[in-house]
Amino acid sequence: MTGVRLVVGNAPDPRMPPAIWALGFVSLLMDVSSELIHSLLPVFMFTALGISAFSIGLIEGAAEATALIVKVFSGVLSDWWGKRKPLALLGYGLGALSKPLFALAGGTGLVVAARLIDRVGKGIRGAPRDALVADITPPEMRGAAFGLRQSLDTVGAFLGPLLAMGLMLLWANDFRAVFWVAVIPAFLSVALLIFGVQEPERKAEAQRVNPIRRENLRRLSSAYWWVVGIGAVFTLARFSEAFLVLRAAQGGLPLAFTPLVLIAMNVVYAASAYPLGKLADSMSHAKLLAWGLVVLIAADAALTYGSQWNSVWLGVILWGLHLGMTQGLFAAMIADTSPADLRGTAYGFFNLASGIAMLVASALAGLLWDRFGAEFTFVAGGSFAAAALLGIIWRGAGRPA
Repeated sequence: MTGVRLVVGNAPDPRMPPAIWALGFVSLLMDVSSELIHSLLPVFMFTALGISAFSIGLIEGAAEATALIVKVFSGVLSDWWGKRKPLALLGYGLGALSKPLFALAGGTGLVVAARLIDRVGKGIRGAPRDALVADITPPEMRGAAFGLRQSLDTVGAFLGPLLAMGLMLLWANDFRAVFWVAVIPAFLSVALLIFGVQEPERKAEAQRVNPIRRENLRRLSSAYWWVVGIGAVFTLARFSEAFLVLRAAQGGLPLAFTPLVLIAMNVVYAASAYPLGKLADSMSHAKLLAWGLVVLIAADAALTYGSQWNSVWLGVILWGLHLGMTQGLFAAMIADTSPADLRGTAYGFFNLASGIAMLVASALAGLLWDRFGAEFTFVAGGSFAAAALLGIIWRGAGRPA
């Protein structure tokens, strides 16, 4: 526990429900597994398989969009069923089962299939897990709870690439051997969820809700739909991190060291998510989101400037900081602007919009990279971030969302 406290930069709140810690470590273990593979996958596809940047953008965009779009269905189902944990368990189970496929893949087809199965699992578990966090946590602590879970998740997101880099050096760039190691933390994650997390009991008098009935959908407020809209524009600005890896490789970073990109980004992300999540409990959400967009614009500017190590690493660090400022914040904003019995649905629709935006953003980023060069990719990202920032200013940055 002590090591985690140092990473997140703040001592844990003694009132934080133990289940939030357990869910955080479930996420940590699965992210170690996933990022161990994903930190190597873009370079593997680009160098070993000869796949173009545009195709990588489509693959990554489709994978991430699949995860986000599936969340709408799992979120709706969790509200109707009144249970979150079984769906989260199914999602983490699919993620674990996909990991051996990467090691067994003999070509592009199975790699893509494994990537999509993994992301379907992520999509199934995402909305029910976030709704479960909101169900367990007192309203005045939601920013901190989402920030804590995100911090632990992101600790896994940099431990995975760190382990990948060490194993690549140890095993002379043997991708398949490294991919087999990823199976272990994935199945540990599923075991911890089974035995370490208990769902709150549903009240006996509570009735099942059909979330997609018109009268129920009308209960989602204009404030909620504003969060959905600004989140979609924000996602257009935040395409796949695969392009950060490719930008560093373009600057001459050796193959075995490419996971350093995600390590650096996720160290900053993990260190900032919890304290900034706590900050979100005491300040205007719109104002904190606006500052996150300013940081993203600065990251795109640094990555546009050149592929040399100083500008790339500055861009990567700022990218991690903007994630720490905004990802847990969006989760808290959805919880605050949606009814308790429609939370799964609310997260689902938010992620549906973000999933479509992610697919468009990653495909556009790859197309610009192939046609005009890497600089145009990051200029486009900065432009979308500026558009989202203008939307917040227009609404009124001083008002909580």
